[in-house]
Amino acid sequence: MKFTLKIWRQKNAKAKGHFETYDIDGISPDTSFLEMLDILNEKLVNADIDPVSFSKGCKSAEGPVSFDHDCREGICGACSLYINGRAHGPESGVTTCQMYMRKFKDGSTITIEPWRNSGFPIIKDLVVDRRAYDKILQAGGFINVNTGGVPDANVIPVNKDNAEESMDAAACIGCGACAATCKNGSAMLFVAARVSSLALLPQGKVEGARRAKAMVAKMDELGFGACTNTRACEMECPKKISVSHIARLNREFLKAKFKD
Repeated sequence: MKFTLKIWRQKNAKAKGHFETYDIDGISPDTSFLEMLDILNEKLVNADIDPVSFSKGCKSAEGPVSFDHDCREGICGACSLYINGRAHGPESGVTTCQMYMRKFKDGSTITIEPWRNSGFPIIKDLVVDRRAYDKILQAGGFINVNTGGVPDANVIPVNKDNAEESMDAAACIGCGACAATCKNGSAMLFVAARVSSLALLPQGKVEGARRAKAMVAKMDELGFGACTNTRACEMECPKKISVSHIARLNREFLKAKFKD
């Protein structure tokens, strides 16, 4: 398969970015998207390729393309890319590393960009700083209880429906697709998933009010926008986190404010 890649290149956070075009062929349909980028980078490093066409024999002055990845199993959320205008690419319910080149038409042009959100500043090329989500978690996405030794299984009874809904919320991998997709740049789906996964369990109810207020306050402080219920976040979430968790976050937050 042959593709034309339009990739965002940016030397550092302060430099002005631009799109660079690369032609690449000989790609197997079973090659994953990140493997395709690995092949491109190998050519850029070793083969003296011109960034516009591989036929000119001129080495790219910008070097290999920087992009984030880790597990390549759809678990860590590091492979955060816009592909043809969609977070993680044209297929629903998968991360970028789970996208395969057979999903694209042979000979097509693929536009690859980093997340576009003020909360995720660009570091270089396709790499963004996603530490904002870590800061939101540090503000309250945990249970601060001295539990002593490991309790026996099923000591604390949990309603089956609550347990399953909590696990669904906990499936969030914090990739940032929700905030990057939202027209307001809102991180509400991420915050809601973290709050909801704990609010549904007895262990998480004790600090529920503090958690909701602290995480929402940190989200606002970091410059993320407000939710206007367009549900774009739910559509692009690779783990299909439901916006119903945002409703629970709003209830938790309002209850906490009324108590104050």
